[in-house]
Parts: sequence; structure tokens; C-alpha cells
Amino acid sequence: MIEPLEEADKPQRKDGPWRSAEGMASLPEVFRTIPVPTGGPGWRRLLAFIGPGYLVAVGYMDPGNWATDIAGGAAFNYQLLSVVLISSLMAVFLQALSAKLGIVTGRDLAQACRDAYSKPTSIMLWLSAEIAIVACDLAEVIGAAIALNLLFGLPYVVGVILTGADVLLVLALQSKGFRWIETFVITLIGTMMVIFSLELFFSKPNWHGVVWGFIPAGSVISNHYELYIALGILGATVMPHNLYLHSSIIQTRRFGKSAAELKDAIKMAYTDSSVALTLAFFVNAAILIVAAAVFYNSGHRGVQDIPEAYKLLAPLVGVSIATPLFAIALLASGQNSTLTGTLAGQIVLEGFLQVKIRPWLRRMISRLIALVPAVFAVWIYGEKGIAQLMIFSQVVLSAQLSFAVVPLIQFTSDRKKMGEFSNGLVTKILGWGLAVVIAVLNVYLVYTMIFPKAAPTH
Repeated sequence: MIEPLEEADKPQRKDGPWRSAEGMASLPEVFRTIPVPTGGPGWRRLLAFIGPGYLVAVGYMDPGNWATDIAGGAAFNYQLLSVVLISSLMAVFLQALSAKLGIVTGRDLAQACRDAYSKPTSIMLWLSAEIAIVACDLAEVIGAAIALNLLFGLPYVVGVILTGADVLLVLALQSKGFRWIETFVITLIGTMMVIFSLELFFSKPNWHGVVWGFIPAGSVISNHYELYIALGILGATVMPHNLYLHSSIIQTRRFGKSAAELKDAIKMAYTDSSVALTLAFFVNAAILIVAAAVFYNSGHRGVQDIPEAYKLLAPLVGVSIATPLFAIALLASGQNSTLTGTLAGQIVLEGFLQVKIRPWLRRMISRLIALVPAVFAVWIYGEKGIAQLMIFSQVVLSAQLSFAVVPLIQFTSDRKKMGEFSNGLVTKILGWGLAVVIAVLNVYLVYTMIFPKAAPTH
């Protein structure tokens, strides 16, 4: 069922700055299936591009974000809102580069890495991407399992296994067209937005404190645990697999190939992802604000566990409906993010290995790669270890981020590959500066974990 790509199956694409690269199309069954109108008002073209940004935004409000935001708000009040804001701005910047790479080159980031690097380097980057997807999916399927446990009393292991059904959901929706997947995702995002607007109203936060929370504090670096949670927020917000995902799904649009049409496509993609990520920022910030207003200010500053947060929420805010709404939003978050995680797994698997696999088998393989570790983790650690495991998974994501960010900035800065769409000087400075900051912070975190006495504390 798995066979190498035959030479006849490798389309020769020579219609863009870097489209002479060989290989099958990214997500071939939906590649360029959504038409983009030519001419006419700009809003019609924008409507055609709305969708990929929301699939990407799902990863920025998944259960891993819930775990780190709840822990950060409960332990440090509104202080880590600055990290949520900075991480979200980084996400907007990096996802814009990812979309541009896919539009201009006709290659997703995984394919681009395979084209540009030696086989050993490509394998190393593939393994890094798979580790990131497993870490991401670990939090996502556990989050969905927690929601099923809270709503229906299902054991965690059963809930984790049930999340594997998202493979069938992806296949069912995609058989109707990629727009069905996007509509499903946007509907669940809207559900989360409404619920957290209500949770903010119920929790009655100190808005003066919220505003001050967006100003960075030095303790984020000087306090080891605060840095640990901050990097967890960074890993949960700026996700490596989303950079692979966005560069692929943007190619579901059938835009024109002239320089002017590519420029217009980039503009529309930027708008789509910026709006979607702004909504994701709202959800992220809302989770942390609710945790700070409810748990920190009531003295429950050790709350890290989503089930514990669920149980305490209604008694502390005095509104009984707060807890079921919380669980419904968590289930929407978990289902949404496992769905997009399955797509990302397929993109990484095909892009790096360049093998042709039947659609149902591709998704089953990518799902099992992440699902099996999650089942074992829940089975071994049980309910008590789940909170720390979810936070740790997000720190692992942060540690893997550089392995996706560096190639992305390198490729989009290369004029031979991107032509006139290569990054300008300011974008290069921002991009490489961002890559250095991410790498340095993660090296520092690893150092303080190995030598805990070297880590300054409050």
C-alpha cells in the first residue's frame, strides 16, 4: 500500500520562482481545488482565502494552551499576559512567512526542507517535526479525553482512544471538499469565542491588572518556574507543526501564477491568518485572565490541573453554568486541534519521505504516531500526572520550534527560491532575531533544568 513516488508521478512545476522542484503536490487530493475569482472586488477574493488561517489558529487555542494558561494565571496572576501577547505577535509573523512560502514556491515547508538539505539533515528535521506533533497531540487528545470525562464520565484511556475517530471525520469532511473541514473548524472556534466571552463576564477580572499584565516583567526570566511556564505558553502558542500545516493548506486555493496574482494571494493569506490569530489571542488571553481572576485572587494558586479548574470554577464564580460551558469549550478545542494535527502529520510524513500512500492509510499512520504515546502516557501517569505532562509537552514543542523556524526564515529569505518575494532586510532581521531569542531561551531552560541550583528564583 506504500510505494515510492514513480518518476511519472512527479509533476514538473516551472511556473514560479522555485517551482522547478520535483515532487507530488502537498495534500494532493485537495491541491488547488478551491477557485479564487479573478478581478472584481477584493472582498470576493478575500472570502475565497478565508479558512487556512482558522485551521492554523486552532493550534493556538488547543488544550495545551489551556494547561499553560491556567497554570500561568493561577500562579502569577495577569503577569504572563505579556508572554501570550508576544507569542501571538510572533505567531502572526511566522505564519505569514509560512503562507508566503507555500504560495510562491508551490512547496510546503517539509517538501522545501527535503529539496534543500542533505538526506541526514532532512531525516533529523523530520524526526524533530514528528516529536513536535507527538508532543502537540499528546496535549490535544488528553484535553479531549478530559472533556469527555468531565461531561460523560468516560475513563481517560477510553476518551483518548475515541479521539482517534477524528481520522474518520477528516476523511468524511474532505470527501465533500476542503471547505467542509474549514467550516467545521470555524464553527468550533466560534463556539469557544462565545463561551469564553461568557466566562470573562462571570469571572469579573480586575481590568486595570489585565492592562498591566501585557507589560513584560523581568521575573519572567529570573524566576525558573515562571520561565518554564512562559516557554510552555510560547510552545503552546507558536507551534512547529503549524508552520508545516499553513504552507500546505494555503495551496488548496487555485490562485493565478503571475507576479501580480501571487502578490494578491499573499496579501489575502496575510489578512486571513492575522484575523484568525487575533481571535486565537483573545481565547488564550481569556483563559489566563479567567484563571487569574478566579484562582489566583481566591488563593488557589497551585491550580494546574484542568479537572481541578473545572471543579473549582462554578463554586468560586458563583455561576453553575460556568463549568459545563468550560468543558464544552475544552471538547471543541480538543476535537478541532486533533483534526488539524492529523492533517499536519500527513503533510510532514509525505513531505519529508515523499511516498505515495492511500489517503485513509496516510491519516491512520499519522494519527497512530501520536495516539499510541498518548494512550501509554495516560495509562502510566494516570490522572495525577496529566497536568504536568501537558505542560511538559508544550515545553517540548518550544524546544522543537527552532528546527522549523530556521529553515522557514532561510527559505523565504533566499532570492533564488523566492524571487522578488524574498524577505526584505527588516523581515530578515526580525526573523533571525526571533530565531536566536527562541533558541537562547530554550538552551537556558535546559541548562537550569540540568543545573537547578543555577536557576535564579524570586
